[in-house]
Amino acid sequence: MEKLIAYCGLDCAQCGAYLAMKSDDQALREKTAAEWTVKFNFNFTPEMINCSSCKEGGVRMGYCSQCEIRKCASGKGVADCGACADFKACKTINDFIAQVPCAAKNLSQN
Repeated sequence: MEKLIAYCGLDCAQCGAYLAMKSDDQALREKTAAEWTVKFNFNFTPEMINCSSCKEGGVRMGYCSQCEIRKCASGKGVADCGACADFKACKTINDFIAQVPCAAKNLSQN
């Protein structure tokens, strides 16, 4: 499967919200909402589970619509944070990577 790497390094092609939106799969929306409600301690509804990725300018969910990483990277015109000259010194992306280590691997592949 081809990857769709977000500015932060998450692979949108593996995300339940992206996959549910792309295939218009209501069962996947419901499953993802239930999983994320437990995982993130926030009441997600199936209606919230739609996203076409931050790079494609589509529907953004919750925090993603306010994401400082997305705003910064898109403002700088870089493909993702791994392509930014400030990547190693950036506290924002490094704090995120500390919470989501798989993102680092995706960014280092640039």
